[in-house]
Amino acid sequence: MQDTDLLILSRAVQQWYRYYDVDPDEQASTFLNHAAIELFDQGHRSVEGIATMLIENYIGEWPMIMNAPGTNTLQ
Repeated sequence: MQDTDLLILSRAVQQWYRYYDVDPDEQASTFLNHAAIELFDQGHRSVEGIATMLIENYIGEWPMIMNAPGTNTLQ
């Protein structure tokens, strides 16, 4: 993964935080970064595309509460 790819992932996660007006924290960032990498690996290559998928699939703070550490699925 190149520096530009990491910048895309970082900006997408930042957009998720701004959209939900949630303060960044380590647990949420770890979860969202893993999700963003999976989306990138699935072919999503733009900040907007990854951010949109994160926003649509991980609503507010509850994904970090509902999922056990290390899981990527909503329950």
